[in-house]
Amino acid sequence: MSTPAPLIEPGQPAPDFTLPRDMASGGGAISLSDLRGQNVVLYFYPKDDTSGCTTQALDFTSLLPDFAKANTVILGLSKDPIAKHDKFVAKHGLGIPLLSDFESDTCERYGTWGDKQMYGKVFQGIIRTTVLIGADGIIRKVWPKVRVKGHVAAVLDEVRAL
Repeated sequence: MSTPAPLIEPGQPAPDFTLPRDMASGGGAISLSDLRGQNVVLYFYPKDDTSGCTTQALDFTSLLPDFAKANTVILGLSKDPIAKHDKFVAKHGLGIPLLSDFESDTCERYGTWGDKQMYGKVFQGIIRTTVLIGADGIIRKVWPKVRVKGHVAAVLDEVRAL
């Protein structure tokens, strides 16, 4: 297995990005720098419409009003193309913007792209990770190798503590 890029750490400036977003969220592109002044929860997930990714997206959607009260924007990010994001959003009634990092540049800069193993096979993919970015653009917390159950509530607790 190859060595993945190092995972970003709290206290570092969050690497900026501009990525296309799903049509339900307004289409076009979104830049992290445009969200300065708000907290941002950026969660990296492997693939649209799989069980864990669906649960995570639904959990974030259900708690959107609570995150909004804490001046926090939620962004989901995977390599899936926009057309696939659109189907995922429509099928499950998701309320969070989904970004497409088709070339995996942003994943690599955040250290969330690396070797994974399933059924004895090694492959490159997104390592499920959540990053909390403060309103000043500084990384406040990183959750590597996320287990979905209970995760979104833990993220909300951390946001409320900011």
